[in-house]
Formats: sequence, C-alpha cells, structure tokens
Amino acid sequence: MSQLGARLVQSTQLRQELRINPRLYQAMELLYMPLLDLQQHLKQELAENPFLELEETESDEEVPLAEEGKEEKGEEIDWEEILLDGFEVGGQVQRYEPTEHLPPAAVQRMGLQDHLLEQLSFLELTERERRLGEEIIGNIGDDGYLSCSLEEVVEGINRWVAEAEDVARRRLEASEGELAPEEREREEAALAELFRPYDLAEAQAMLEKIQAFEPPGIAARDLRESLLLQLRRKGMGDSLAATLVAHHFKDLVNRRWGEIARALGITPQEVQEAADQLAKLDPKPGLQYSSEPDLYIIPDLVVEKVGDEYLVFANDTQLPRLRLSRAYREVARDKNKFKGENKEFIASKLNSASWMIQAIEQRRQTMLKVMNFIVDRQRAFFEKGVQYLKPLTLREVAEHLGMHESTVSRVTNEKYVQTPRGVFPLKFFFSSGLSTASGEDISARGVKAKIKSLVEHEDPKRPLTDQAIVALLRAEGIQIARRTVAKYRDQLGILPARMRKRV
Repeated sequence: MSQLGARLVQSTQLRQELRINPRLYQAMELLYMPLLDLQQHLKQELAENPFLELEETESDEEVPLAEEGKEEKGEEIDWEEILLDGFEVGGQVQRYEPTEHLPPAAVQRMGLQDHLLEQLSFLELTERERRLGEEIIGNIGDDGYLSCSLEEVVEGINRWVAEAEDVARRRLEASEGELAPEEREREEAALAELFRPYDLAEAQAMLEKIQAFEPPGIAARDLRESLLLQLRRKGMGDSLAATLVAHHFKDLVNRRWGEIARALGITPQEVQEAADQLAKLDPKPGLQYSSEPDLYIIPDLVVEKVGDEYLVFANDTQLPRLRLSRAYREVARDKNKFKGENKEFIASKLNSASWMIQAIEQRRQTMLKVMNFIVDRQRAFFEKGVQYLKPLTLREVAEHLGMHESTVSRVTNEKYVQTPRGVFPLKFFFSSGLSTASGEDISARGVKAKIKSLVEHEDPKRPLTDQAIVALLRAEGIQIARRTVAKYRDQLGILPARMRKRV
C-alpha cells in the first residue's frame, strides 16, 4: 500500500489581477473633491512638497532683472542645505498664500438662544426667576418651539436646585466657626429661599413672559399656540382667524371650509379669507435666527452661449497653479551629491510633484468632457427650459466617453455648473425617463415641471385632479400612470385637488 508524502513542487501559471496603487486612489479622490476641498488639498501639497511651487503671475514676470538679482542676493537661500536638512523651509511657505486674495471673514450671527437670553437680561428679575427663565430658554429648539413639557422643565431645574443646595449647605457647614449665630440664620434663610423648589405655576408665569419676546410666536408648545401668539401680537386675538385656530384647528388643517362655515354660521368665502391671513404667519419663528452659516456655491464649471454654440469652461481661476520648482530641480539634477535615503526621498518627492500636476490636469479634462456631453445632450434644456430636459444616466455618459460609470459618478459628485439658466448641480441633468407617443423620451424632472406648470395655471375653483393631469399629459403624448402623477405631485409639495380648491 503506497503512502502519501508531503513534497515541494514548482509550477507556473498565468492569471489576471487588478491592483490599484496608492496614486490611483489619490487620483480618484481628486476627481471626487469639490472645488473648495481641492483648493485646501493643493495648499497642503504646496506646504509638504518642496518640488511644487505656484506659477508666477504676470506681475512677478515683469520684475526687472536688476531688481530680481538684488532680491536673490538678499535672500541667499541655500537650497542644498534645505534638502539635506529634512526640507524645513520655515517661513518661506507663507509666500504661497497671498493675503490679498483671501475671502472676507464670515461674521457669526446671534443665535436664537443668545437672542432670547439678551431679552431676558433686560427684565427686572430675581436670581431665582432668572435661573428659571434660562432653563426654559435652554429647552427651546431651533424652530422656536419648547421641546419638552413644562412639567419636564420644572423637574429638570428642581434636580439642579437640589444638587446646588447640597453643595451650598456643605460650604456653610464648613464655615460654622467663622459666622455668628445670627449671620448663620440669615445665610440659611437665604439658601432656603434661593433653592426653594419650583412649581408649575412659576414655570407658566415665566413662559408667558418669554412668549412676549421677539420673534412673535416664540416658545410655543405646538403650532396652534404659536399661531395664536402671533395673532395676539398683531391685535387679532378676537378675530375670525383666531377662532379658527382655537376651536376648529383640525378642520382648518384639512381645509374643510364648508364644515367650518356651517358651524360658525358664515360663508365659506369668509372662512377661506381668514385662512389666507393665517397662511401669512410664520410656522417656525425660530428659524429666522438660525445660527447655521450661509452656504455659498462656487461653480466648478461655467457654460456660456457664444453665438449659436454653448461653450464649457473650467472655473479654476481660484485654484493654485502648480509647477515644478526650478530651484529644487537644479539641485536634484546633481545626482552625485545625494545617496541612500536622501536620493530616494528626493526622487519620491519629484515624482509625486510631477504626478500631482498631471492628475490635476487630467481631472480638469475629465470634467470638461463630461460637461460637454451633457450640454450636447441637453441642448433643448438650455434653449427652452426644464420641461425639455431629456432622460440621462451615468452609464450612458460613461459608455459614450469610454469611461467607467464610477468615474462619471465622481465627476458629478457635489459639482456645480453655472449656466445661462442658473446654477445647477451636475446631478440635476441626470434622471430617469418616460416614453412619449412620438417615440422620444422625456425626463422625470421635465414631467414634474409640466405638472407644476399645469397646477400653477389651473382654475382655483376647479383644481385639476390627478386623473385630469394624466389626461392632459397624455394629450401631449406623455404616457404616465395616475399613481406616478400622485407621487410626483407629493415630491413637489403640491396638495391634492380637494385641498387646493378655492370657494
């Protein structure tokens, strides 16, 4: 019987493997970055890689040679010493960041809670009352509503009061020998008053004071209370609008004008006029003091119409213009001076700098290719508007340009384009499509625009139902189901026909 034994065997075989090197990962990240992120990334590369420098501006190139020579003699920079000393260039990096082009610093606006606390400080309050006011304000959300019940406010502040009183009494006991008996009695009485538990009546009284602050409707516990506070501030506390909010709020929300009119013995037109007054009030009064910073969009691409053609430009004037540093290249050219780790380090940095410059240009060309294809495909949109937007997918662009779909996805990520019709994210031009009777396709975004237009021009006394919208779209050759119209209408924030009806 033969025995099986272990042995070493050499063999050759062919196989394919896909390996992504670190530079390819970095190239994909560069493609993914929006304009502002790319600016910061390039500034960091300039600081870390001495073989990269900014391209000279026209003003730099026009400096007379005599003055330029004086400048060089004055600096006396020893490039060889810098290279061998670990690239510690110190203050020289600052010359890559011209201060005259820095954007103005954003001024932080006063937030809602700061605004309310400032108004609280104007009131003549005791320390105890001020503490309760601060507790209530601390529980007001960004939308201006009290985020918890008054019972929870009282419970929370009483927990704090019990802990603070315990600490204060321990301090008083520690100073027992330092105080006279009458002084100690006064201190204990003051502590008893200062840390007396709060009750619901005190909280309600303080809430009413805060509800008188600006903006109107602040510190309400729900939408109904906020609307009533705003109406009272306008002197409309006894108006029909206030009656609708106080006693017919559910019917008001559901726009049951007829039922409200019968209950109050008035006409539906009067009910609707009162509802129109309510529509002018602010449902979230706190948002006007939102502390969130304003967001500004810097387009990555620009589309301009020149004659009969739409031309695409890269909006990269704010990006640092990189080139290989002439001084460092001259030093690195003498290979006999550098050996071992220094030689490898210099070669690595030089190759990295060259690759970075190529990668930035490749990113620019890729974005221009994708946008040029979008412009060609969506020319009708640029000429006539969103209703003529055609369906387009990432795969379609990728196949036409010979790219991978993920590359197109990275190009369009958080990128914006400035066009004659406004500023749009690149994702705006991609959407699914619906068939038409003529055999052409129309994008879902274009269908939504048509639905919105139909509703805006409808007879308010006879609003279009979803089925009526289906019929009108089919008359234009657009094949669409009623449930699809209902879905698009909801996405547009358009109410059903019954709730849009005017009497």
